[in-house]
Amino acid sequence: MTKRYAVVLAAGQGTRMKSKLYKVLHPVMGKPMVQHVVNQLTKLKLENVITIVGFGAEKVKEQLGDVSNFVIQEEQLGTGHAVMQAEEFLKDKEGTTIVVCGDTPLLTSQTLEALLSHHDKEGAKVTVLTAKASDPTGYGRVIRNKYNDVERIVEHKDANESEITIDEINTGTYCFDNQSLFKALKQVSNNNSQGEYYLPDVIQILKKSNEKISAFQTKSFDETLGVNDRVALAQAEKLMKKRINEDHMRNGVTLIDPDNSYIGPDVIIKQDAIIYPGCFIDGNTIIESDAVIGPNTEIRSCEVGENTTIRQSVAIDSKIGKRVQIGPFAHIRPQADIGDEVKIGNFVEIKKATLDKNSKVSHLSYIGDAEVGKGVNIGCGTITVNYDGKNKHLTKIEDDAFIGCNSNLIAPVTIGKGSYVAAGSTINKNVPADALSIARVRQTNKEDYGKKLKKMQKD
Repeated sequence: MTKRYAVVLAAGQGTRMKSKLYKVLHPVMGKPMVQHVVNQLTKLKLENVITIVGFGAEKVKEQLGDVSNFVIQEEQLGTGHAVMQAEEFLKDKEGTTIVVCGDTPLLTSQTLEALLSHHDKEGAKVTVLTAKASDPTGYGRVIRNKYNDVERIVEHKDANESEITIDEINTGTYCFDNQSLFKALKQVSNNNSQGEYYLPDVIQILKKSNEKISAFQTKSFDETLGVNDRVALAQAEKLMKKRINEDHMRNGVTLIDPDNSYIGPDVIIKQDAIIYPGCFIDGNTIIESDAVIGPNTEIRSCEVGENTTIRQSVAIDSKIGKRVQIGPFAHIRPQADIGDEVKIGNFVEIKKATLDKNSKVSHLSYIGDAEVGKGVNIGCGTITVNYDGKNKHLTKIEDDAFIGCNSNLIAPVTIGKGSYVAAGSTINKNVPADALSIARVRQTNKEDYGKKLKKMQKD
């Protein structure tokens, strides 16, 4: 099999984005555009991926990590000049090099594989990925001869009146015979309106040498969308969201209103889960079968078990078991580990805490830095007082304990198995197993004192 290589063009600043953030790092569905591109390339059988960086080089390198080699394009002198920078990695290689722009986040590995296969089958020196555009403004036009062969590609700014009416556009993605590519690049000139070295000029150079030029036209123009401004970024976001949501629905997930459900590209949702409108689900989240999420719920990088329901709540970086009930208006903060059949009700905050099977925190409580056993009932208004101004401390509540309403548990403290804490108590010492702990001031009633207060207020 012919060896394959990839060059990703990611050096441009993207002035039309009008942003401090470099263009290829702008996110689509929560992931930088260039990361989408490289992720799809890594699904192909490639020997090497070389990313051409310029503006924001260090941040692009940090984002992509060791899945790519990097070359800096010190001056941005066009796409041809950019590919020339990869010569140190590829000049001695035999095989096929695929060139992809880092601002085309919707390209799929399936389309790229089809392009490579077509290139191999045709035995071409160059194969251009093209598409039909209803509005080709800004794109290079594919010029064909009377035999329908590709003659050349003309940039929009250099196109004449006839050429500008052509609706078949160059997507900026190509396959090249590697040796032919770098030989032809040495002949590319910058004699054009921009004074740049255009990669598409390689096609005309090879054509003059009677080399075979081919084109593979994808049926999906949307997939080839290049993002150059915030309008196109929003369009890419919408298209990516639609693609992701349709994939989930075809895999057996119910999205009540897919237009108003935001699901990130790395999220896994199992069959028969139901997602209500207004949900934002992102990161490395896994939602098991028959779970019910939403409406209006945010989940980021969580594991959510079977038959669990989360309503109008936020859950981040946590593990949530089976048959759990959460919400409405609960906040599951990072490092929570919620066991099976737990109930977390309205206005409850859980942070870096474990709650074992069948425990309940039904409303208006804060449980932070805590270990809660099985079958524990935590009453309304309970707080684990975990912070002394310098350090966080652990609260342990053992199996079958009952915490009365409006209790403060001052950590470090342990509430023993089967024990009771009376409502309104402030606990700062360990409670033995099966004990009743009462820590509150005895009630005192002062007769007629209310009348005295009212008189004082009037005076």
